[in-house]
Amino acid sequence: MSKRLKTGIPPLDDMLGGGLLPGKLTVVLGATGIGKTQLGVSFANQGAAQEGERGIFFDLTSRGDSQNHRDYARRLFDWDLAPATINGRVNAEQVWNRDQTRRDVMHLFQDAGRRVTSADMDADEWRLWKSEQIKKLDQAIAFFYGNFVHGVRRAVIDGIEPVDRAAESIQLELFEYVYQQIIRKEHDWLARDLFRVHYRENAEKVAEKAYDHESIGGMLLATSHEVMLDDLITRPIESGDLLSNANTIILMGKMREGNRMGRALYITKHRGSACDESIVPYVIEENGLRLAP
Repeated sequence: MSKRLKTGIPPLDDMLGGGLLPGKLTVVLGATGIGKTQLGVSFANQGAAQEGERGIFFDLTSRGDSQNHRDYARRLFDWDLAPATINGRVNAEQVWNRDQTRRDVMHLFQDAGRRVTSADMDADEWRLWKSEQIKKLDQAIAFFYGNFVHGVRRAVIDGIEPVDRAAESIQLELFEYVYQQIIRKEHDWLARDLFRVHYRENAEKVAEKAYDHESIGGMLLATSHEVMLDDLITRPIESGDLLSNANTIILMGKMREGNRMGRALYITKHRGSACDESIVPYVIEENGLRLAP
């Protein structure tokens, strides 16, 4: 089996049988403020020790406010995240130039101000959204491909908001495209999507910069309606639910401890590997998450 991807939190790695599986999707699910982003930042930062490159963040928040990746990265790891420049054109020379391409975070729809379900839009608004999405996906392809060819092997996708029906979520639809058609796509076919009619003139460089897409670990941080861990554990999975296709699911929620509330996590799914099924309390400290022994 390929080398496990450490999360940067040793007790959690122990629970996961050594870490997460490369080439697979991990979903971290929990309410706002429960510690998901700290876990995602820790996972991305650990890439420097294992693969020689920290991971990247793709922020799907569409209401305007970004997640706190930059604040957490700076405070926890003295890591100043470099944001990707969002413009309308993809230059092949920039892709091959590490200094111009190697960026840590992209917030593609930061100025969209959209609702997060198709049911919230009329026909004209939906067509406008799809048109905007198609234009920006080329930039998303350039962001991921440009990082992967320069050694990045971890991608954290954040900003998924809760909806009543998963099948109506604009964000989940976009995530499915990003994960299946970008992260999980073979390097040369992704290069064809990026360069299109200019692929042949870049084919030699594509071969030189080949990478194994099966080595890339994807982590999705998703916000839930449920706050209590017990409610997350008993949460039903509906058609279109992102949990149905995840290889590993980590639930993070509140637990009642006498007359106080605390936090705990539970690994509800870790396909292809043994895992600890304990409910483990944790606290959020200045230097990140600390799991109870």
